[in-house]
Amino acid sequence: MYGPDPTEKHPMDGFPQICFIKNTIKNRNIIVGDYTYYDDPDNSEDFERNVLYHFPFIGDRLIIGKFCALARGVRFIMNGANHRMSGISTYPFQIFGRGWDDVTPTPADLPFKGDTRVGNDVWIGYDSLIMPGVTVGNGAIIAARSVVVSDVPAYAIVGGNPATVIRFRFPDSVIAELEGIAWWDWPAERITRHLKAIAEGDIDALRTAATT
Repeated sequence: MYGPDPTEKHPMDGFPQICFIKNTIKNRNIIVGDYTYYDDPDNSEDFERNVLYHFPFIGDRLIIGKFCALARGVRFIMNGANHRMSGISTYPFQIFGRGWDDVTPTPADLPFKGDTRVGNDVWIGYDSLIMPGVTVGNGAIIAARSVVVSDVPAYAIVGGNPATVIRFRFPDSVIAELEGIAWWDWPAERITRHLKAIAEGDIDALRTAATT
């Protein structure tokens, strides 16, 4: 066997709290890689409820890589939450119509931060909040109840409100090597064969595995 079937919704028998959410997402602007799971005892299949202000007419995407672990209550704020800030008032008068739609802003008037991207092998802790347009690098860890307002470097551990870098998991040279190895893109058979090197953090063994 080469690990769990990535096409299963609930890969752990009798434990529906864990869900491979690639298999439950219907919104075409939410893209999730294999083996990424959401852990929630209150309907783990409905991860989309945690992607807020994600309106189709805006067109921004949430892109999450492979092998990510998303804890209960992780939320993503998307660009639809933004209000016009160039005027005196930020109040969205236009949404109520009835004469107030005369001040409907153009798309250029509204802040737009682009797509939100989460790399591979990222662990996002309980109740964390990711703001629009943020990029989270591969191998990063986001501490519980963090508010992430800016990009997170690869293999950084961040926490707080706003989240700041606490430390890096590996030296720069090792991080660059891990990014190049990109074990998460290996076939399941190869990952299974070299799982010890991946799980135990043996960079020398992983370096060897990358060439075999």
